[in-house]
Amino acid sequence: MAQGAPFLDWTGQPLDRMPQRVRASVSAFVRDAQGRVLLHRRADNGFWALPGGGVELGESVIEACVREVREETGLEVRVERLIGVYSDPRAYAVATYPNGEVTQFVNLCFACAIVGGELTCSPESTEIGFFALDALPQPLLPAHRLRIEDALRASPQPWIR
Repeated sequence: MAQGAPFLDWTGQPLDRMPQRVRASVSAFVRDAQGRVLLHRRADNGFWALPGGGVELGESVIEACVREVREETGLEVRVERLIGVYSDPRAYAVATYPNGEVTQFVNLCFACAIVGGELTCSPESTEIGFFALDALPQPLLPAHRLRIEDALRASPQPWIR
């Protein structure tokens, strides 16, 4: 392991070993007409999170974002802007999966607008819904809390973290 600050996984736990691979991923900050944010409770770790996932071969990050939101929530979205790029393994950019795999992500988080679909829970989620910003459900993935905060800061430039 590198010297300095510990590497933290997406739940905030220190890593006991280095990630085995790096993968491109996307996440979506989606709000409803009341300004509430879309979150789902992940089936793999029980944490609440923004919709998102890995970029597949042959797909752009925009296509991946639209696909992941549709797969995880049933909603169709339009990507509007890049909120930020998140890759620092000391700031929760590493996932430790139940099978023991440790993956570092380079995540692009996008602000998205709903254009259709119907809210539906997927096999990747145990719960899904829109939540007021002052009443976000717990436990919320620390990396996703940071992305939500960055989205609300509405910087004219994307965050790079």
